[in-house]
Amino acid sequence: MNLSFQSIVDEQTWKQALADFPEANFLQSWEWGVFQEKLNKKIWRYGCYEQKQQTTVGIFQIVKETAKRGNYLTIAGGPLLDWDKNQQQQLADIFAFIKKLAKEEDCSFVRFRPQAIETPQLKSRLSHLNIRPAPMHLTADLTLQLDLTKDLDTLLKEMRKNTRYEIKQSEKKGIVVKQTKDTQAITEFYEQQVELAKKHHFVPFGYDFLIKQFQVFADKNQAILFSSYLNEKLLASAFIIFNHQEAVYHYGISTPENDHLPGSYACQWAAIQEAKLRDCKRYNFWGIAPKDETNHRFAGVSLFKRGFGGEEIAYLPAQDLPVSWTYWFTYVFEVLRKKFRKL
Repeated sequence: MNLSFQSIVDEQTWKQALADFPEANFLQSWEWGVFQEKLNKKIWRYGCYEQKQQTTVGIFQIVKETAKRGNYLTIAGGPLLDWDKNQQQQLADIFAFIKKLAKEEDCSFVRFRPQAIETPQLKSRLSHLNIRPAPMHLTADLTLQLDLTKDLDTLLKEMRKNTRYEIKQSEKKGIVVKQTKDTQAITEFYEQQVELAKKHHFVPFGYDFLIKQFQVFADKNQAILFSSYLNEKLLASAFIIFNHQEAVYHYGISTPENDHLPGSYACQWAAIQEAKLRDCKRYNFWGIAPKDETNHRFAGVSLFKRGFGGEEIAYLPAQDLPVSWTYWFTYVFEVLRKKFRKL
């Protein structure tokens, strides 16, 4: 093996290594690892180096998930590698190292979704390593991203006519957008999310999950809750993470009062402007449904997101590296659950 692997336990060292990968998002950030630890999960951060030249080949943050159907490791938004440049043997060595860790942790498989564009070549390279498409997603595969190097006027011009109209209407109607990093605001956000989940039949995120995540990033000035109001009545909220020169619209809610008002548009426009002030290079609307899947449960919110323009980026969907034969029990279970829940 021509590669060496070193555990990175220092925040500054991790962030310096992360700087070599401009495509990285918050899922490989130091803060995301801290958040996972607050959920009592084990995490590892590794740097991979070419021994002879002492150059960085890649980095990856791993999280251990425990479940009744079996334990497994996840690498969301990673591993961070130069997928085109790395030789097949290097990829084999990297995944052999990760597989060894999985065995030591009594995990049946490793699930990852890299920051790499889906191509036939990449899928072929992974299949040669006995890596297969996962039956369930790990994180957003198809995303919508705005180029924030453009000025605000250009961004407005490139939006759908209706979206541009709704933004202007929000200003005319006197809709106010407030920003907060106060974790107490997550309580109302959570309660509204539960109501939306009942209406649209999805499983909401837990309160502990939301508040700990917000707190970790807000403490580093990397998370803001944008909320729109008309006459002090809440219309909509957007949970935005600012990390690695990217703003991510991670979660959102809207209230019944927003049904015939442009509160959601006001939140997004305020968040985009804040991202510009922070010198972010892109605004990521996060997951969207494919255009041809009109019955997808995210079709409506995807139509809303696409109104802001931007480029659709299709990353390679989640992949699984089986570690033991028990993986196949999980595989069958998830295939059936996906079909049942129409995911």
